[in-house]
Parts: sequence; C-alpha cells; structure tokens
Amino acid sequence: MRAGPPLIVAWLIIGGLAAGQRHYYSHFDASCGRFATIGVTIISGPLNYAGLNPWVACKVPQPSR
Repeated sequence: MRAGPPLIVAWLIIGGLAAGQRHYYSHFDASCGRFATIGVTIISGPLNYAGLNPWVACKVPQPSR
C-alpha cells in the first residue's frame, strides 16, 4: 500500500512530460478539445511512450439566443 501514491505521482509526472514534449502547453488555445487532450495525455502516463497518442474532440453547445 505504501508504493501506491508515489507510483501514481510518477505516472502523472511522466504523462505531464509527454504532453510537454508534444508542445501541448505552448500551443494551448483553451478549447474543449485541447484541454481534454492534455488531460487524457497526462492520465495515460507512460503509455504515451509505448505508442499511445490520445486525442479528443468535443463540441460545446452554443447558448440559445
């Protein structure tokens, strides 16, 4: 049980590094899809280096007039 939290933190740090190497932070346009792609990349952690390339597209409904 003691190895769990450090393992999770390391997993998320590796995912954050993968998102940085893909320049997701420097080209951030605050869209729903970009935000979700960054989140999924961070959560997928080391799997990014095993060939996983997460990408998310989403549409936010526009407010009614």
